[in-house]
Amino acid sequence: MSSETAAATSVSTHILDTSVGRPAEGVALTLSVRSGSEGAWSAHGAGKTDADGRCKDLPALPEGTTHVRLDFAVEEYFVSNTHSTHHKAIQQAEEQQDAPRVRDSGAFFPEVAITFAVKPGEHYHVPLLLNPFGYSVYRGS
Repeated sequence: MSSETAAATSVSTHILDTSVGRPAEGVALTLSVRSGSEGAWSAHGAGKTDADGRCKDLPALPEGTTHVRLDFAVEEYFVSNTHSTHHKAIQQAEEQQDAPRVRDSGAFFPEVAITFAVKPGEHYHVPLLLNPFGYSVYRGS
């Protein structure tokens, strides 16, 4: 009698800094899970994006997980890049778009939280397109 092993539910992500058209390296993120829409969130994993802006080593989700939250700590990424080519590109974009020049911190969005529903046995790739004044997210492949 052969035993079938159900495929684990998994998550991966990557971040593209659209203000410079490059991956966002070194962004810390946490993965939290819950079971049911009213369940309590439980921290389940953490990581940082690599040189390609990817975080591929997040742990498989526990059985019974119905919702996942990815929390991206993007403020440190923008603050740490204030003296680089990245900062010059942002300055040019701000000038061209007449964007706000005075901010309380290094990022208008100091953190980005993405919550999504999952089904057992599927893989979820969730890319984040990021710039200093906005972001977009979608289910990738």
